[in-house]
Amino acid sequence: MTKVAFIGAGSVEFTRNVVSDLCSYAELQGELELSLHDIDAERLGQAEALVRRIDEQTGAGARVSSSIDRRAAVEGADYVINEIQVGGYRATRADFDIPERYGVHQTISDTIGIGGIFRGLRTIPVLVRIGEELAELAPDAYLLNYSNPMAMLPWAVCAGSPFQRVVGMCHSVRDTHRLLGELVGVPAGEIDFLTAGFNHQAFVLRFEHRGRDLYPALRAAIDADPELQRRVRVEIFRRFGYFPTESSEHSAEYVPWFLHHPDEVEHFRVPIGEYLRRSERNIDEFTSTRRELDEGGPLDIDTTSELASEFIHAHRTGRAREIYLNVRNDGLITNLPDECCVEVPAVVDATGPHPRRIGALPTQLAALNRTFLNVVELTVRAVLDGDRRHVYQAALLDPNTASVLTTRQTVAMCDELFEAHGELIPQALRRG
Repeated sequence: MTKVAFIGAGSVEFTRNVVSDLCSYAELQGELELSLHDIDAERLGQAEALVRRIDEQTGAGARVSSSIDRRAAVEGADYVINEIQVGGYRATRADFDIPERYGVHQTISDTIGIGGIFRGLRTIPVLVRIGEELAELAPDAYLLNYSNPMAMLPWAVCAGSPFQRVVGMCHSVRDTHRLLGELVGVPAGEIDFLTAGFNHQAFVLRFEHRGRDLYPALRAAIDADPELQRRVRVEIFRRFGYFPTESSEHSAEYVPWFLHHPDEVEHFRVPIGEYLRRSERNIDEFTSTRRELDEGGPLDIDTTSELASEFIHAHRTGRAREIYLNVRNDGLITNLPDECCVEVPAVVDATGPHPRRIGALPTQLAALNRTFLNVVELTVRAVLDGDRRHVYQAALLDPNTASVLTTRQTVAMCDELFEAHGELIPQALRRG
């Protein structure tokens, strides 16, 4: 049997997509054990009902179980898929509302920025505990992480627990490759890409078709389209020479040049507060899935080539495939620190993931990444060292926050966020 455990299984989008893919693989028919965990009993029950229906409709013959007890769910697992959001919508709301009162605008708020810092403070301790549990209960498993802040979480697991078999997964590289193919009129599958950097701030280093550099064609497409020029990521490409992998709304909050200038927000059409709207749609999706299950009819089951399912299939069958993963650097990118977590292509086969060594990034890209890294590293160290000062320092060095606030305002805003998140913050970082 192949045991796949889902932590945060009540996140219906990822659970549905990964399970639909896994149940579609002929090689895994009759071989799957799907173990579900969530701290919310209602969501867990819905996830179990959903997974059982997918299994029944596909005839996969999977063994399905669920448990509120995380240790029971992950014990003996071959793969553990993490999709948690610590604190849920309420915590996310605080991450937006409190900074907004100080004049700090955000769009997604889950990577760096003040929202990314506090999401990291809530989430890192949970991931480190999961790493400790896997070292004891499933030492040969792979932890496949979808949760943000991605650049922080695998780093924290490797640095803070005995467990090292952790990789991060994100759609941004694949989606960017598809977008670039559309912009130059060449199918993405025919293009030779090489992309690397940090999650949500990686860059397309090679963009070729049959040996021909496609960047001139991209520049021509941009020059011919005034609306395309009104995207943050296109502006970053024009100024730094390589196309970034993250969406314009996300990219805007990693740098100091956009969100506190109303004219730039308007010109580049930056959707402030976007993640709150997405979160509300996710709540609607949960309700819609419950209604779909209650009606008892057949589910719409679509395979999605989800990254976790591709990883599991390649590893289990030995049919190698390239997947972009977030892994410990260890010299993969030579002008970034070894201990940080970088996003690079990796060949996954029966022996595991084999990340590609990139060498040095262009100087200007490494400089952008190091600015990003300052916030990530200080947040990780704040949790692992139990040092509240590092939280203030991370916020003071954050590009978007620092473009708006004084030092005293930054500290006051952090103190309000500490208070708002309460027991979700590690004890060592709380006052009193």
